[in-house]
Amino acid sequence: MRHALRNYALVTGAYWAFTLTDGALRMLVLLHFYTLGYGAFQIALLFVLYEFFGVITNLVGGWIAARLGLKVTLLAGLSLQVAALFMLSAFDVAWSVMFGMTYVMGAQALSGIAKDLTKMSAKSSLKTLVPDGEHSTLFKWVAVLTGSKNALKGVGFFLGGFLLTQFGFQGALMIMATGLAVVLCVSVLSLPNGMGQSKAKVKFTHILSKSPDINRLSAARFFLFGARDIWFVVGLPLFLASSLNWSHTQIGSYMAAWVMGYGFVQAVAPKIAKNPDGQSSRLWILALVVVTALIGGAVIYGVQPGLMVVVGLLVFGFVFAINSAVHSYLILAYSQAEDVALNVGFYYMANAGGRLAGTVLSGLSYQFGGLLACLTVSAVFLMMAWLLSLKLPDDREGA
Repeated sequence: MRHALRNYALVTGAYWAFTLTDGALRMLVLLHFYTLGYGAFQIALLFVLYEFFGVITNLVGGWIAARLGLKVTLLAGLSLQVAALFMLSAFDVAWSVMFGMTYVMGAQALSGIAKDLTKMSAKSSLKTLVPDGEHSTLFKWVAVLTGSKNALKGVGFFLGGFLLTQFGFQGALMIMATGLAVVLCVSVLSLPNGMGQSKAKVKFTHILSKSPDINRLSAARFFLFGARDIWFVVGLPLFLASSLNWSHTQIGSYMAAWVMGYGFVQAVAPKIAKNPDGQSSRLWILALVVVTALIGGAVIYGVQPGLMVVVGLLVFGFVFAINSAVHSYLILAYSQAEDVALNVGFYYMANAGGRLAGTVLSGLSYQFGGLLACLTVSAVFLMMAWLLSLKLPDDREGA
């Protein structure tokens, strides 16, 4: 157990360091290119390949980890992020808009691959570090890792703005790349080899060969995270700016605080949702449907819509954080240690696909129907997640 705790601390520390740079990088790119005069749609395009390659990476990343081990994929993720940061630091404002966008999108693609390699490796490694049958310990460790990650991503938003102000775009990127390179070196020297490596030869076709429980849980995850991003990515910021006349600073602070609070709730989820299983997952998703419907009703009937949206989405974040923590635990509980990397990779492929779909639908929904349309489509996605969860087993080992 002492060695397991040591390795857990090393994996968590590496994941924390990566998450800080991930959150800071998003804010750096958004603010810097807004300052350069790029339009909102152009800035959105800069992140498309980041999300798209997250889907691809999760699909094949689990297979690579099963063959080579989780240490290899974790180090690959950290290395690619360092490369992406150095690549972006070479950006020249004298370049044409077309070439500059293509260059930045390429760097963001590397960062998207890096993010999902690192996330898949960190979360999968927990299954290999916790003894079989220790469900409460596994849930606690998953919740702490996931919750702290999201809290630090919110800190990363603030870090990106601070570094941009103090050191400029290139300087901020160089500082982050150097710091993450140090973490990479420590991980190379300290983490054990062979974590999560399958003893049997894993065929490439196994990336799509899953048990019914894993497939249902992954499909529910797709709709769950799509439901969140349908209002969070475009709808919410534009509503706060256009309907409530919030400044950019106020909007950024609210969203960063939301992410940090969301991460804190995830970290303490084991104290709220004890002994999670398929039934508790269904109940928490149903609670999300109710919260979303209440917010939508307040907007329809004009019952303090601004206040209800701001406060209601805080409640939504609380309930969503519990849902996310329960799901993150169940994918490990339903997996065997030798298959965990494949299953987690497949599961987070669905997660990334949901984010990508949510991003696109957020813009389309808000354009044609405002925040109410975003909330309506989000509620439909949540109902799909609930329906897909109906046959999830009520025992924590899976069917």
